[in-house]
Amino acid sequence: MNDFRQRRLLLSGGIGAGKSEVALILTSRGVPVIHTDEIGHSVLEPEGEAYSAVSSRWPQVVVESRIARDRLATIVFADPETLGELEAMTHPFIAAGVFAELERYSDDPLVVVEIPHLNDLLGRGWIRVVVAAPSEVRFQRLLSRGMDPEDARARMAAQPSDSEWGEAADFVIDNSADVARLGEEVDRVLSILSSKQ
Repeated sequence: MNDFRQRRLLLSGGIGAGKSEVALILTSRGVPVIHTDEIGHSVLEPEGEAYSAVSSRWPQVVVESRIARDRLATIVFADPETLGELEAMTHPFIAAGVFAELERYSDDPLVVVEIPHLNDLLGRGWIRVVVAAPSEVRFQRLLSRGMDPEDARARMAAQPSDSEWGEAADFVIDNSADVARLGEEVDRVLSILSSKQ
């Protein structure tokens, strides 16, 4: 059983589930949110900690001395082993970046880390909130963002299944409806957490 006094949450879910929307709602409620994707982007910048290793491993993704993340994504999401290689190069630096950010919020009663996968990047003991939506709904959302259908399916296939997300969750936020309903779902989870203080 997780210790709900820890007040540190992981916000997870499959691509297209709506983690970013939930993060925006949490921010509007005054809850600090740390985005691992932003930290992940920074470690791939030319001055970033993982740039040298990644650019050496996949030189074909370097364009004008910068890593083209779309090219890199096309390569790694097509093969789980290759994705694992990238994660081994980047995740230690991403984790360090998250913990550095957490120091800024040491006095906040609740801090959320948005993280797009299920591994124990930050160690055990966190409360995991999973944003869920049916696979076809998520697929259509990705297409509406302009993502290529083949790329969208590859990224979805590279992630845990809906049942795996559900099994890992302490709380599930349903995002199969509209934004108003999503706000209610977020408030429901915040209310439960508040009652467990």
